[in-house]
Amino acid sequence: MIHKEDCYKIGKITKPHGLKGEVNFMFTDDIWDRVSVSHPNAPHAEGQGEMLICEVDGILVPFFIEEYRFRSDSVALVKFEDLNSADAVQFLVNSDVYFENKYLDESEEEAVSLNFFIGFRMIDGTDNAEIGTIADIDDNTDNWLFIVERPDGSEVMIPAHEEFIKEIRQDEREMVMDLPLGLLDL
Repeated sequence: MIHKEDCYKIGKITKPHGLKGEVNFMFTDDIWDRVSVSHPNAPHAEGQGEMLICEVDGILVPFFIEEYRFRSDSVALVKFEDLNSADAVQFLVNSDVYFENKYLDESEEEAVSLNFFIGFRMIDGTDNAEIGTIADIDDNTDNWLFIVERPDGSEVMIPAHEEFIKEIRQDEREMVMDLPLGLLDL
């Protein structure tokens, strides 16, 4: 059995595509394309045999990819083994997609540790006010940033430094921050 604490969320199945069982997979992390997780009986070739884990009725279920192709830098069309029609994949619509931590190599671990927090509510530790929800991680520079969507719809970038993280409430999916004065006003 696959446990949620052994995985991290990498995206969502948004809708069926076409009539042959493909689905739109909107991903926030392309780890599933960079790290091969092969089905024991599948021939290993790029785009074939890899596995994605979908949450179906609260249970994490592995699905093996027959083929996939990218539509954009955040959406792929995925065809799973043995699901051969639009009706057959309908139960996957709006399913969260996960990737197992055990398939990561050491170079991926730092990125995963921060991507784990996407979707967490960020709380200001001084007054317990909600700053917003972590929508993404900007890792384009040496100083990584949390991209936080504010309750008013605006975005703010907050340095992803351990010294600013006061507490992590994993069960509540909250990160309590101790930020320097004025940082949120930038």
